Amino acid sequence: MAVSISAVVLLGIVVFVLIRGGSVRTWPALACAGFGFFLASTGAAPVITDAISAVTGWISSI
Repeated sequence: MAVSISAVVLLGIVVFVLIRGGSVRTWPALACAGFGFFLASTGAAPVITDAISAVTGWISSI
């Protein structure tokens, strides 16, 4: 749970910086957020969560 909250905060900061820097416009960012929200309710969510957990576990072991 702590890893997913950290990932949400980190990705939120990245999106904020990209929007403020002009690299990403507001509407495409909202569309991507909506896509992620609906993707989380599909069968792909456990696979994505497991992959992120594996990567963060690998990084923490270094």
